[in-house]
Amino acid sequence: MQHTGAFVFGILGNIISFMVFLAPVPTFWQIHKKKTSEGYKSLPYLTALFSSMLWLYYALLKKQDALLLMTINAFGCVIETVYTALFIAYAPKKTRVATIMLFVGLNVALFSTVLLVIQFAVKEDYRVNVLGWICVGFAVGVFAAPLSVMATVIKTRSVEFMPFSLSFFLTLSAVVWFGYGVFIHDLRVACPNVIGFVFGLAQMTLYAVYRNAHIADEKKENEKKLQLQDSKLPVKMKSIHRRSGLGTPEVHPVDGQSNDDEERDDGDEGRGKGNGNGGGGIRRDQDDSPV
Repeated sequence: MQHTGAFVFGILGNIISFMVFLAPVPTFWQIHKKKTSEGYKSLPYLTALFSSMLWLYYALLKKQDALLLMTINAFGCVIETVYTALFIAYAPKKTRVATIMLFVGLNVALFSTVLLVIQFAVKEDYRVNVLGWICVGFAVGVFAAPLSVMATVIKTRSVEFMPFSLSFFLTLSAVVWFGYGVFIHDLRVACPNVIGFVFGLAQMTLYAVYRNAHIADEKKENEKKLQLQDSKLPVKMKSIHRRSGLGTPEVHPVDGQSNDDEERDDGDEGRGKGNGNGGGGIRRDQDDSPV
């Protein structure tokens, strides 16, 4: 029963871990298409590569109940190396240099140091235990590495650089590998996955909080722009009047009745003048006719 449970959890752990390792593929496809690493960080991929190298070394030393650990971490070493190479190829110059220095320091120098110490400074009977707890320490580092991405999410209020699928599969992977460690009675496999589960839940919670935050921010920004335009509109109109040299337009009321009276008075004067030369009498007779 124990071996059956370990085998089932190990197979599930391998399948889910494959998904975890392949989750960044769409991200790196976009990086390849745009020819830029944009705002992505290299630290999660470098630490994941280092952790896979350590766990592969641990599986090779342990041998017993380690085949499933060996296969998934061998795949992890390959895929994380590809991610790192793509990141270095498309990163800006400053980021590229920093990534190369981190790769050399972490994945070459530090791993070589661990390898040499385990092989030549630790007795054979203690090598698996010592290396196992070193793996635990760096596994915690792998799970904590996305904290930098989480800080970016909080700062920018955008989940663009923290895909939900990766956070979900990391959490699920932590649960399954914890079960595998319990079944094979290996605390070094089980313990770090407790922390991985906690960090995975934190990432998914953060995603739920900020997944629509950028949309709300854009709406607020558009509303502010519209309000600003409305508030500036009268000022623009005044400036146009000043530039054109026109004063403020004034409207004067017109008395229609007084105008009619003036026209009638003018007409009477005209008719009176007409009587003096004979033309006015004829006009008055025509005006007074009932027809």
